[in-house]
Amino acid sequence: MSRIALVLISLSIAGNVFAQGAIRLTLSDAITRGLDTSHRIAEVKAREEGARAAVKSAELANRPIVSASASYSRTNHVEEFSFPQPNGTFVVVYPDIPNNLLSRVGFQWPIYTSGRTDALERAAAAEASAVGAEIDTARADLRFEIVRAYWAAVTAREAVRVLEESGARAEAQLTDARQRFKVGLIPPNEVSSLEAQRSREFAQFLEAGNIRESALVELRRLIGVPFDTVIALVDPLEAIVGAPMDKGAQELIKIAIESRPERKAMSLRLGGLEARHQAALSGTKPTINLAGGVDYANPNPRHFPRKGEWQESWDVGVNVNWNFLDFGRTKAQAAEASAAVAATRERIAEFDTIVSADVRQRMLDVQTAHATVVAALDGIRSAAEARRIVADRFAAGVATSTDVLVAQVALLEAELLRTRTLASVRLAEARLERALGSAP
Repeated sequence: MSRIALVLISLSIAGNVFAQGAIRLTLSDAITRGLDTSHRIAEVKAREEGARAAVKSAELANRPIVSASASYSRTNHVEEFSFPQPNGTFVVVYPDIPNNLLSRVGFQWPIYTSGRTDALERAAAAEASAVGAEIDTARADLRFEIVRAYWAAVTAREAVRVLEESGARAEAQLTDARQRFKVGLIPPNEVSSLEAQRSREFAQFLEAGNIRESALVELRRLIGVPFDTVIALVDPLEAIVGAPMDKGAQELIKIAIESRPERKAMSLRLGGLEARHQAALSGTKPTINLAGGVDYANPNPRHFPRKGEWQESWDVGVNVNWNFLDFGRTKAQAAEASAAVAATRERIAEFDTIVSADVRQRMLDVQTAHATVVAALDGIRSAAEARRIVADRFAAGVATSTDVLVAQVALLEAELLRTRTLASVRLAEARLERALGSAP
């Protein structure tokens, strides 16, 4: 037995051993694992938590704020000011108190903001909802990447199997040719041609194995398992229903526009930008705040005459603030917000055209892929029958080993083409599903 045959057998046995202790993984399992362990989705969820906190902060902006403060200051000595009394004593009106201590508990409550607080609250809520839609976008993107990696690994696995079977046939054909050469039935160049073909197929076999392992590395990364984990892929390429689509392009485009999470996020952000525009317009409108507090100071400047002792005082008031002239600041801020609104609307319109084109292209890809599978299956049947006939003619001595080699190469290419076309169907369907915005 040749070295190449031993390698093929050893690789096949090793693959079976690995498969026995491997994680059996369907496409559905891979998607579930990937969604559960994705760092990308965890990042977006963390940003959503931050956006929700911003919403809470905006909701509390119209609530009162209670604060406490304390201070100490020392001043220079001053000459005391006093009034004489009829009884000969003096009343100190302004004593020399260099140590000044003040404590205050106060509150401020914005009771009217001309709609600014409500607009900022709506903007924050819209942003939080938009980030939530981005989670669906991240899931859809990750799902598509997992599907693509899964079928790439399955395709490479099928290519390895096809090349392994072809290598076994080539090895058997070469053994037979060597026997015929020994008895003088064929010239040596035919043996050399078969040896060269066997070597080429072995090189293709090794390349396909490396491609399979590379695809599995990417799949392990996406589903969050260690890179040394052995994976047995369960779903076959052959399990294709191939049912025609029962919806037209316009109906699918409508579904895509309504379902795509990217568009939902942009629409939500548009609402937030409109709210920020309203908040900017309120910059020249008055605001009313209710404020007050309790002071406990030594000395307390609100008591007369001043005394070097702790005394209480309180105050309550209404503050009105109206920036009726800000030299265009509010107008500029409103113009900036308005431009952002217009830009987002144009972006949504552009996205709709992209989705329309994408859905139409993916539909064509699916149709083409299904048609190529049918053609590939017909090609395999034709190539297999041609190889059988050539093998019979070769056994009868009316065909050369070159004829057998040509038939063998044609069958190998037909089988590899079938594998690629089956993979193209899977990927075309996944791309169409992604274009339609189907939920994971």
